[in-house]
Amino acid sequence: MFPEHNFKNIVKKGWIEVICGSMFSGKTEELIRRLKRAKFANLKVEIFKPSIDTRYHDEMVVSHDENAIHSTPVTSSSNILLLAGDVDVIGIDEAQFFDDELVNVCNQLANQGIRVIVAGLDMDYLGKPFGPIPQLMAVAEYVTKVHAICMKCGDLANHSHRITKNNNLVLLGETDSYEPLCRTCFQNAIK
Repeated sequence: MFPEHNFKNIVKKGWIEVICGSMFSGKTEELIRRLKRAKFANLKVEIFKPSIDTRYHDEMVVSHDENAIHSTPVTSSSNILLLAGDVDVIGIDEAQFFDDELVNVCNQLANQGIRVIVAGLDMDYLGKPFGPIPQLMAVAEYVTKVHAICMKCGDLANHSHRITKNNNLVLLGETDSYEPLCRTCFQNAIK
């Protein structure tokens, strides 16, 4: 005989997952995969992305492989708290474009028992830590670093090398603006 449990007293546990890496490494693809699995499990899922990211679609999160899931574009991370509602899982794409308050937002959501899955670039085009991703990696329970393939030598790539002449930190682009490079090829390219 099993002991009786009072399921009303079970606390819903939340946590933070970070999926990071260079451009073309499959971050968004992995985010979409995890969110679709949560939906298959009949969990309530909400997805957010920065409103400035309109490369593929205004409201959809779309991977380079054209895998897509509906999202809510927001202008700041505090809007996520306002729009989260009664959910089990929250996905956040292109998190590097959010303000530094995103770390507090994710912690607050996880503390409320929500599974928070964040995807974003961990380094900018100069190879420096990018936006709130490094702080999110520090507080996350799970961190997955994914890699692209170096366009020069075929090794694993972890840098997003900008191939256009533009010094703005934020430049939305695709293969016309960036190429994934390994450490050695990146160092050679920026000399």
